[in-house]
Amino acid sequence: MNDSTSHDIDQACQLAAAAADTFAASTAAQRATLLRGLATALEGARDTLVPLADAESHLGPARLNGELDRTCFQLRGFADQVEAGAHQAFSEDAAVAGAPPAGRPRLARARVAVGPVAMFAASNFPFAFSVLGGDTASALAAGCPVVIKAHPGHPQLSRATFALATAMVSVLGLPEGTLQMVQGAGIDVGVALVRHPAIEAVAFTGSVKGGVALQREANARVRPVPFYGELGSINPVLALPAALAANGPALATALAGSITLGCGQFCTSPGLVIVQDDAASQAFVQQLGEALAAARPHAMLHDGIRANFEAGAARVQGHEGVHTHVAGDEDAATPQPRLFATDAATFIASETLHEEVFGPSALVVTTNSFDESLAVLRAVQGSLTVTLWGADADTPDNRRLVRAAQGISGRVLFAGVPTGVAVTAAQQHGGPWPSSTQAFSTSVGYAAMERFLRPVALQDAPQWLVDAKGQA
Repeated sequence: MNDSTSHDIDQACQLAAAAADTFAASTAAQRATLLRGLATALEGARDTLVPLADAESHLGPARLNGELDRTCFQLRGFADQVEAGAHQAFSEDAAVAGAPPAGRPRLARARVAVGPVAMFAASNFPFAFSVLGGDTASALAAGCPVVIKAHPGHPQLSRATFALATAMVSVLGLPEGTLQMVQGAGIDVGVALVRHPAIEAVAFTGSVKGGVALQREANARVRPVPFYGELGSINPVLALPAALAANGPALATALAGSITLGCGQFCTSPGLVIVQDDAASQAFVQQLGEALAAARPHAMLHDGIRANFEAGAARVQGHEGVHTHVAGDEDAATPQPRLFATDAATFIASETLHEEVFGPSALVVTTNSFDESLAVLRAVQGSLTVTLWGADADTPDNRRLVRAAQGISGRVLFAGVPTGVAVTAAQQHGGPWPSSTQAFSTSVGYAAMERFLRPVALQDAPQWLVDAKGQA
């Protein structure tokens, strides 16, 4: 794959800028038709796209077909949202005669599309977080052109998907700049895209290191722009003794499946398990270890991710105060699950143990009390999710636990496992640093389009603009 040149990047951004006003003024029907057309085009090319994705990602046809279905679902879901007027949230205050503060002019509050969005595709979801994934869908729903930075992990799939998308844009008579794409494995392409003055916002899914570097570029511009990054997360699971005494074996099986799902390459993969030092909890840890030892995950996305996984697992394994429950062979053909264990004091004191190991690995922290479990949870910097098993009753301790979970995460689960993120209006996929750069926004669910809509107050506006809900 040849890297896009500086000329290529500039041309893509200029085309997006030229399309911005026209696309922002497009009707709900036009945007909904585009979004549904893209979903239909993806489904029509399934037999071509899924084998391409499998060859480049090793994720398997079953997983990839399901992911393609999810991508089409969210495209159509955003179409429904646009038709329902979700992008046109509007409030109005009538004028009140007299001097301030009691008196006021007529005011209306509208939201307008921010303009061209740079979207960085992710490696681990070649459909749902890539060329036509949720970031692209939500930006288009908001009325913003998108310049896609294709992921070098699936270049052929990216080009094929982009080709069918641009064909749909052309068929519908929308501006060429509505969708553009740049590509390249080098960091220079991404940096140049973020720096381009036509870009008004950036959406990124990837590593903490990459996200920090690009956020720095977004903030260093002469005119900084918002950077919406989804980065790293260890997704704690805190299991109270009563829950494990009642249902330990089933919970162990479910958690092992979540840890190994997609070879652990999910942003919501559970990497930290907090249990107390009682018989039911320790039996659960033993059952979890047995289930992980029997698992046989598929190959990882590419050799670089595999190398990083092995290095991360070795770093945890070699940490003082950590012992190994399930030791994998780093020379095996495919990654082998790892399960490590430590105590609360060791975990709380070590920033190294707070870092995500991207792959099928988890660390069990055993505590001596509820308060110690709470202290371990509070030591986590920030996470996309926290799962609480056994916190169902309304008790003072459970209220403390829920407050702590809400303080460090964007989604709190009381049943099930964190892998699997529903595309709904109520979803929140984003949490405190380092799980994301903007804890007040979500990259999954229909509220994701709010990232690309800027509030504007209209004072004593003419009636035609009020009737159009501020859309000029």
